[in-house]
Amino acid sequence: MRFYMVLFIMVLGFSAEAQFEKYFLNKTLRLDYMHSGNSTTDAYALDELIEEPHWGGSRVNLVSAVDYGNYRFTVTDIESGAVIYTHGYSSLFSEWQTTAEARETSRSYPENVIFPFPRKPVMVDFYNHMKDNSWVKKFSYRVDPASYFIKKERRHEYPSFVLKKSGDPAVNLDIVFIPEGYTANEMDKFRADCARLGDFLLQCIPFDEYRDKINISGVLAPSQESGADSPGKDIWKKTILNSSFYTFDIDRYLTTIDMKSVRDVAANVPYDQICIVANSQVYGGGGIYNHYALFTSDNAFANYVFVHEFGHAFAGLGDEYYNSEVAYEDIYNLKVEPWEPNLTTLTDFDSKWKNLVTPGAPIPTPEADKEAYPVGAYEGGGYLSKGIYRPSFDCTMKSLKYNNFCPVCRKAIRDMLEYYTK
Repeated sequence: MRFYMVLFIMVLGFSAEAQFEKYFLNKTLRLDYMHSGNSTTDAYALDELIEEPHWGGSRVNLVSAVDYGNYRFTVTDIESGAVIYTHGYSSLFSEWQTTAEARETSRSYPENVIFPFPRKPVMVDFYNHMKDNSWVKKFSYRVDPASYFIKKERRHEYPSFVLKKSGDPAVNLDIVFIPEGYTANEMDKFRADCARLGDFLLQCIPFDEYRDKINISGVLAPSQESGADSPGKDIWKKTILNSSFYTFDIDRYLTTIDMKSVRDVAANVPYDQICIVANSQVYGGGGIYNHYALFTSDNAFANYVFVHEFGHAFAGLGDEYYNSEVAYEDIYNLKVEPWEPNLTTLTDFDSKWKNLVTPGAPIPTPEADKEAYPVGAYEGGGYLSKGIYRPSFDCTMKSLKYNNFCPVCRKAIRDMLEYYTK
């Protein structure tokens, strides 16, 4: 039985809303930790606990319905033994572990997770999603919500604004735009950029179908300088989130490892998903599942880059291209199914999108038949030309086309929208 089903059974018998009221307060507890290791090992070490004023997540869907992510954490009420919250996610550290550098040295990355603030002591357990699709517990920490060591100070308090208000954060998808490399004199530009980018999302299928279930806000957090670091060009900027191009020495890969600042700024509003807008015309970005989506404001493909990276961050979609430069090595085990909903090795195709395949489509599906079979299993995806298959010949997760999610990606996005908006 799959991991999430076991956890789901453990919380049956409770009304979901009553469960929230029984176990949680309507605010957030953030757990910061360091994730260290190399290509074959990793370790967790506690940094600090922080109280944040808002809880933007669901008060009903407290147990993750999918097995997505390279990591997962669970929150267990110690008194009753009930699993009361679970959440899957990925991180930049898990990507770094697949690079050549990770075979030669060890590094540490700051990471953090958030969950509703517990009323009573809980155990937080961290699991790694292994190459064989099993889950292995790696770290546990007992949290006493009455501890005076839980920090209440706010390190980055800034005013916020609302771009779109559909209703209660508990039953809507809450997206927060936070600025990177916008000076105090560029906050009007940030507002305008957020409005434009928000429209890109709301006009994109299938997000347009849920526009009345999406809240969008922004935080006016200025940087000392405009732009973002670009080490390969010897450009260094003083910015609030410390983002950088040339992640893993790939010039277009724009990320930040400063997760403390990211969460500090985002915490000014209730949120489910963090979108970082970098004030730049350079093409680039990055999206990591339930971590963040980061993209530049003014490149010619800003509409495409935003929704592509948000597809990673929100719905756990994998990259479907296989002919662009990447730093990853052996990222997928071809003997098992990838956890990403839009990639398959055909080892267990029934568990993926077999029910959505165009009738009559051969599996694998020859590229010559792409017009006849909009959904099949086309070879090439996940940075590999052989052994991994994608649902359609083309998709926003493959090529530079805005508003071009394939039917399988659209379903994955819809499923996640349903999860967040009930």
